[in-house]
Amino acid sequence: MCWLRNSPPAVQTPGNAGKRRGMFSAAGPSTATVETAMTALAAPPRKLVIGPQLGQDAIERIRLLAPDTHVVRTDRLRPDPDLASADAVWFGQGEVDGEQLLEIAPGLRWLQTFGAGVERWLTPRFVESDVVLTNTSGIHGIQIAEHVLALMLAFARGLPRLVQSQRHQALHHPRLDQFELAGQTLVIVGFGRIGQALALRAAALGLTVIGVKRHNAPPPEGVTAIVGSEDVDRALALADHVVAALPLTANTRHFFDERRFAQFKRGAYFYNVGRGGSVDHAALLGALTHGRLAGAGLDVTDPEPLPPHHPLRRSEKVILTVHTAGASPRYFDRALAVALDNLKRLRQGRPLVNVVDKRAGY
Repeated sequence: MCWLRNSPPAVQTPGNAGKRRGMFSAAGPSTATVETAMTALAAPPRKLVIGPQLGQDAIERIRLLAPDTHVVRTDRLRPDPDLASADAVWFGQGEVDGEQLLEIAPGLRWLQTFGAGVERWLTPRFVESDVVLTNTSGIHGIQIAEHVLALMLAFARGLPRLVQSQRHQALHHPRLDQFELAGQTLVIVGFGRIGQALALRAAALGLTVIGVKRHNAPPPEGVTAIVGSEDVDRALALADHVVAALPLTANTRHFFDERRFAQFKRGAYFYNVGRGGSVDHAALLGALTHGRLAGAGLDVTDPEPLPPHHPLRRSEKVILTVHTAGASPRYFDRALAVALDNLKRLRQGRPLVNVVDKRAGY
């Protein structure tokens, strides 16, 4: 793997810079995006509508930070006098998209989502609007890293077959082709904060960790190398385990297609904790069926949920965890901390955190 340590950083030319931009989740918003947000939010919100995930304690904390902001709690985003006059909304996953939200809240200036994925909101009109969109990217690192390790260990120790054996009273001490993670190689495609949290924990188990992001960079603790997107196929060929942690953008849709899976080491394991749309599921099923992949742990799929009789549901090589990797009893405490920090920054005239570049999609 000397090429991973010694290969020079890729040269980004004017011709390839735009093509690679937005492919991976490592970079934050551009300076222009943050400056645009500051211009659009020249003053704190007059009326803030929050979702049902936040209780009275959250309302009191908001009022302490912004006593002049009127705070209203709602259980759904639907036509309502409070939403019609609101200039800020803090909400989790709703039933409406960006277009519908603009109809419901025509005076909206700031949407703080309580999740990382934002594709639901990015309708053409919303993208073109002056509404500032911020998310809670970064609060999922611990729980998703632990979730991926649980999937990896489940395959390593043969847990899916052992659970089946338990139900069917199979013979004692079955042969499972178990293996050890120590000494194996993990490649994380989309090396952001989730990838960093996973890398530390995987390295502690003795795995060699390679991160893939938009461009080469010095590797952080727990990582052997960070390679640019132009070297992703070479990294995949080394991996015993590949984790996809990509946002869903025009550049990442079906990033893992038939050609990409053909680059994997035969017998590797694949895990998706990013977005279901980044994977061509027909190609994934083919890779599993023909032995290119030994197994797949899927927290996200496209569509969600998968139809009842989808082949991936019936495959003994697949563990489906139905979008639970981000769950944590501390989830909304961490999400609220991001939102409160942004409210404080707004009152102090400082740049917001987690500003989404609506055109890039993350």
